[in-house]
Amino acid sequence: MKTLIFSFIILSFYQVRSQNPLIGKSFPPMETETINDLKMKLPENIIGKYTILGLAYSKKAEEELLTWFEPTFHKFIDKPEGVMKNFGHDVNVFFIPMFTGVNAAAAGIVKRKALKKVDPQLLPYILFYKGQLKPYKESLNFDDRETPYFFVLDSKGIIRYATSGSFSEEKLDEIESILE
Repeated sequence: MKTLIFSFIILSFYQVRSQNPLIGKSFPPMETETINDLKMKLPENIIGKYTILGLAYSKKAEEELLTWFEPTFHKFIDKPEGVMKNFGHDVNVFFIPMFTGVNAAAAGIVKRKALKKVDPQLLPYILFYKGQLKPYKESLNFDDRETPYFFVLDSKGIIRYATSGSFSEEKLDEIESILE
């Protein structure tokens, strides 16, 4: 009986994952900037390595995006002394606040604030997008402006996992299972 229940749970998990219309699609081209104003084109500049992306396009969504910073950093980037960096997970991780419409002018201000307030270890993992929202809203199914969206891209820039909302251990475990 336990085996049957476990099999049903696993099958349901994979059916839900495969029913997501984003799975298997290419991540749309996006030009971003680092905290130091260096251009980074996604997925072009990340081809060859799995990548976790977190995107937010409102203040409320950014607050929820922040709930992912520390646990994701510790799980996939930072390793205790004596443990090889990225041991077990050779993955890119980027958090992307999106500045669109009239808010695009605020990107520079937010960058300067980030330099002062964000842990310097996290700064290399923050990219800033300034531009139109509509292409991403349509292609990535952004339906709630108050929610951050997360994607795991494979080494070719194909979406292998998509979720949204605040951090949870379950979501992080699902992301890790994609990377294994």
